[in-house]
Amino acid sequence: MVDLKAKPYCLSAEDIAWVENTIAGMSDEEKVGQLFFQLTSSQDEGYLRELMEKYHLGGCRYNGMPGAKVLAQNRILQKYAKVPIFIACNTEAGGDGACSDGTNIGSGIKVAATGDVHYAHDLGRMSNEQAAAIGCNMAFAPVCDIHYTWQNEEIISRAFGNDPQRVAVMSRAYLDGAHTIPGFACAAKHFPGNGQDFRDAHMSNNVNAFEPRRWMETYGLVYKTLIDGGLDAIMGGHIMMPEYMRTVKPGITDDEMLPATLCPEIMTGLLRDELGFNGMVVTDASHMVGMTDRMKRCDMLPAAINAGCDMFLFFNDPDEDFATMLNAYKTGIIPESRMVEALTRILGLKAHLGLHKKAKEDLVPSEDALPAVLGRPEYKQTAVEISRKALTLVKYKDQDVLPLSPEKTKRVMIVYVKGADGPMAALMKMAMGAAGARKTPAEELRDRLIAKGFDAFLYESPLEKMKQQMAAGKPMDLNLYFAGKNAIADFVSGMDLVITLFDVQSGHPAFGMSKGGGEIPWYVFEVPVVGISVNLPTMLADTPQLRTYINAYDAKPYTMDALVDALVMGPEAFQGKDPIDSFCGLWDARI
Repeated sequence: MVDLKAKPYCLSAEDIAWVENTIAGMSDEEKVGQLFFQLTSSQDEGYLRELMEKYHLGGCRYNGMPGAKVLAQNRILQKYAKVPIFIACNTEAGGDGACSDGTNIGSGIKVAATGDVHYAHDLGRMSNEQAAAIGCNMAFAPVCDIHYTWQNEEIISRAFGNDPQRVAVMSRAYLDGAHTIPGFACAAKHFPGNGQDFRDAHMSNNVNAFEPRRWMETYGLVYKTLIDGGLDAIMGGHIMMPEYMRTVKPGITDDEMLPATLCPEIMTGLLRDELGFNGMVVTDASHMVGMTDRMKRCDMLPAAINAGCDMFLFFNDPDEDFATMLNAYKTGIIPESRMVEALTRILGLKAHLGLHKKAKEDLVPSEDALPAVLGRPEYKQTAVEISRKALTLVKYKDQDVLPLSPEKTKRVMIVYVKGADGPMAALMKMAMGAAGARKTPAEELRDRLIAKGFDAFLYESPLEKMKQQMAAGKPMDLNLYFAGKNAIADFVSGMDLVITLFDVQSGHPAFGMSKGGGEIPWYVFEVPVVGISVNLPTMLADTPQLRTYINAYDAKPYTMDALVDALVMGPEAFQGKDPIDSFCGLWDARI
């Protein structure tokens, strides 16, 4: 069932003997513990010791914190682990996915916009050099999804765009970059492929609707490219494949459709038998609704293992989930053969990484070299290069707008547009408030334009004025909203150009004002307007009237520097090629 001499393991006879002897010497509890990846919630040594000695975990993830704290936690985890553990991170876009003081290199879509596969290799190497320096040995990356639907926000900024060939080549380059680091593995995600359904599997079902032939030509191409390149592991997504299932299992009903992580026909039949993947499989997070809405949790845990997943990502309640999996093994719901197969893949990959040959104290690097790695100038320089080469001038109808110059458009009004705050955005606001207020992207843009000689200022909406009235204890003047319009000549008299700056992380722009005012760029024929997104690249769907539109992909300081430089240099400075359809398939967004 598992060939430990073949890719990705490539084990010697001695290594294989360690795998087999270790499994043979395990208790039932130790076997079951190896199936679990857990998200740590504390750095307390007593808590971490219990995770290892009570639950015998096979792997751990953790929440973001400074590298020194992650390193210290990882040292404790390995200290109490009977079998060395996987310690994974989300280094999709840089070392900041491993620790809060790591260096961001660039998101998948941003790297794709450069059109340069070497940057994808840099992303894999540089991100995971930082991860390895704090004791991590596995990346939940690269993101191998393909962006077919503009409304899918779950992976739009994380994947390498909408072209299967580019996704395959850049994902493989990321993998090759990560594999330059000794003892480091990648778990590509999210098999069998996200990017078609507009829904987010965290909150709903997610569907990949391709029939088998089309799937094999697209997502299959991506995963086969990685498998041929020695891909270590795959993260299974909570994604249903109705057309594939109707082909391989005629007569299946809609009620019988399961996400890949619970479906043997997908995780074993498609992944193992058709694609020939010999490596390890871990589920995506088990609290996501795309998985939990199909059956009871007590049935879901063993079903994931029996479907072909080797590891289960995250306890809900540790005692309850551990007992559920243990009972399923002891009662034969999880057959012995399936348990041994899963353990062979798990321990085989640990042996491939050389974890079994290291002393406990050597499984995590010394803290001495950490600052030099996390702050390595090469990483920052690469991030700057990517920012400059990724800037994408998506739409340019008013071809005399660029370059900007103080002589031509001295007075620049910046309209800052955000999305509706979800729970995470609200938490981030609270965290930023506790850490001290930071400048918004609009303020950063304003200051850079002023430094270039422009008279730049931020637009103040009538709604903001109403909030100020309320905060000052004054009556709120509703006329500002319902009758706050003014003559066009008066509106444009104080400006030469408008920049509508979108900082929307999810959903649609929260314009707030629909009856006049300046939030919505209704005035594109009255004054020159440049739309710029520093987050979601799909803002033309909501503002198709924009005649000049730029995707910058993020608002990092070096990105804002590159953006302002390009604005004053002109159209030729925008080197990026749109890695998706930023017009969102809407004909009117192009006119």
